[in-house]
Amino acid sequence: MTEDRRPKELFVIPSSEAPTDASRVADFTPDLIDVGEHHLCPGCGEPIAIRAVMDAIALLGLAEKSVAVFGIGCSTAFSNNLDVEVLQALHGRAPSVATGVSRVRPGLAVFTIQGDGDMANEGLQEVLHCAARGENIVCIMLNNGVFGETGGHLTVTTTIGQRTKNTIEGRDAAKHGHPMRIAELLAQIDGVGYVARGAVNDAGNVARTKRMMVEAFTAQQQGLGLSFVEVLTMCPTGWFVPTDEAPNYLAETIAGTHAVGVLRSALPSSPSD
Repeated sequence: MTEDRRPKELFVIPSSEAPTDASRVADFTPDLIDVGEHHLCPGCGEPIAIRAVMDAIALLGLAEKSVAVFGIGCSTAFSNNLDVEVLQALHGRAPSVATGVSRVRPGLAVFTIQGDGDMANEGLQEVLHCAARGENIVCIMLNNGVFGETGGHLTVTTTIGQRTKNTIEGRDAAKHGHPMRIAELLAQIDGVGYVARGAVNDAGNVARTKRMMVEAFTAQQQGLGLSFVEVLTMCPTGWFVPTDEAPNYLAETIAGTHAVGVLRSALPSSPSD
């Protein structure tokens, strides 16, 4: 690489031209999210995914009839920042709690937010049986392939080659087994009205994920059965990668196994597919 030998003064902005103040163009914070502090790591994709949920609820005018049920995991730290009713479930049990709420108050837009460890490792039977019964709720799984809150070890969704705290060299099928594709599993079950998988590692995927959320809640409002949206999210802390490399790591290591798209829809059309 050739050394830049230009005079250093060319890189200095004269003080007379330097900006003296900055002004905010607009506040782009969604109405249903409070800007208060949270304890999620820098580069975490979960706040982006949850924003997509809140944007969909606001767009459909469901804010005053929405009830969120959170599982146990990193995303729980963000639950206090939401301007909707929130219930806290035990490990893996959010779909069962949501079932109870939905059956008592069938007119509500009831949804769960769980990580892959909470939903797929600790409570997979809960969402599977909800699907088989056709419970009219929306289940959202934030999938980063790690138990982020409890140390960063692998989950059943961790892909082959993915780094976690106990797969530093990458998941090895012979040692750790094969990953499970939860969206594909649920898409096969009668009683399911909508299944999709999105991601939040670039602007295009964020926009598609938001459309998937709108479709999922639309299917729920139409009484089409259980709606499920899996969202691939970044976890640079759990993956042991620099924050700015996490989006590409997601695309290269995770999205190849957990492909983005609409897997099943009872809606008349699914433009996000």
